Amino acid sequence: MCELPKLFRLRQKFDDPHVDDVPGEVHRQLARLELGTKVKPGQSVAVTAGSRGIANIAEITRAIVEHLKRLGANPFVVPAMGSHGGGTAEGQRRVLESYGITEQFLGCPIRSAMETVVVGRAAEGFPLHFDRLAFEADHVLVCNRVKPHSDFAGEIESGLMKMLMIGLGKREGANVYHRAAEDLGFERVVRAVADEVLPRCRLLAGVAIVENAYDRTALIEAVAAERFLEREKELLKLARRLMPRLPFEKVDILLIDRIGKDISGVGLDPNVVGRKFNDHQALEDEFPKVKRIAVRGLTPGSHGNAIGMGIAEFCLGRLLAQADPAATRLNGLTSGRIASIMTPLDYPTDREMLAAALGTIGLTEPPEAKLLWIADTLHLAEAECSAAYLEEARGRNDLEVLSAPRDLPLDAAGNLPDWQRR
Repeated sequence: MCELPKLFRLRQKFDDPHVDDVPGEVHRQLARLELGTKVKPGQSVAVTAGSRGIANIAEITRAIVEHLKRLGANPFVVPAMGSHGGGTAEGQRRVLESYGITEQFLGCPIRSAMETVVVGRAAEGFPLHFDRLAFEADHVLVCNRVKPHSDFAGEIESGLMKMLMIGLGKREGANVYHRAAEDLGFERVVRAVADEVLPRCRLLAGVAIVENAYDRTALIEAVAAERFLEREKELLKLARRLMPRLPFEKVDILLIDRIGKDISGVGLDPNVVGRKFNDHQALEDEFPKVKRIAVRGLTPGSHGNAIGMGIAEFCLGRLLAQADPAATRLNGLTSGRIASIMTPLDYPTDREMLAAALGTIGLTEPPEAKLLWIADTLHLAEAECSAAYLEEARGRNDLEVLSAPRDLPLDAAGNLPDWQRR
């Protein structure tokens, strides 16, 4: 039987700027833009809500709705999530409801449909799709978290512009934009959309959210539509600096308790695991460098979408049982991330999975392996680390050792408990 490494608990110390009064900050930010000079009483405003597990997203969305109501507008929320939610109107509504974004909580309608309007063509020739319900509104207000994208690198990655493109493009638009990005690059597609969609679709404003490494709201900022490109570049720099990270740069085995769409666009964040440009190996100048990834399960909030499992080499059989093949394939085909929906090697127990993975890391004996066990790639304040890291951890001011090394808590069947936060 394979001898497994001993683990100790560790806490990371990250910067923690955060917003204490989330609804109040939303109102203060929107008030800066003096939207009452543009929005007339009785006019409709489509407010976007996406498929990511953003901290305080229900409260932020409700505060946007309340602010618009104070102006005399008639706001409604549209799901803006490309092909997610199984690519159906009802599926996308259910995703929002799972985050607490309901009509009762918001105090306004949620209108979900998959139909789009082609509002024009980019100079490069591809059609520009926009959610029909949003297009028919008098105004559109976009809300999203700004953060590094799971696929693309550039001055603009995931944020207001992505919501405008992929989110409000619905299934058809998301498919077209991802295909165009394969040929032209993401930034060129962003520019094309900005040139054509921004002036044609009555964009009122955006609410940009930046989170810190503790999955807390670090910043909320209302951005005028004409400043989307300029301001998003600056906010991305902040988001990149504040994002969570693994505590060490070299990892033999990364054991992840759960992946899911509410964690990252591809289930696990490639920016965190060092596989943004190659699903199974970090580039020479990319860190961390993780040899093998093993995944234990899928979040309920992913609604069966197991995209990202293909970035892992190993998984528990329960991950495959939790996956909805149709939803997973639809997202993979739409986004173009085919490898990320392929099936890892699966095992019935954690002991068997870890033994197999440890046999593939080279000459390092299993007890000396550098193993990290994390909840997911969004929550990294604490981690279980193998004894091989202990000396380094004790010598770093940004890390706090919480326990002595001890055996993995495997039960009689050879399985670990689900991750528990302290």
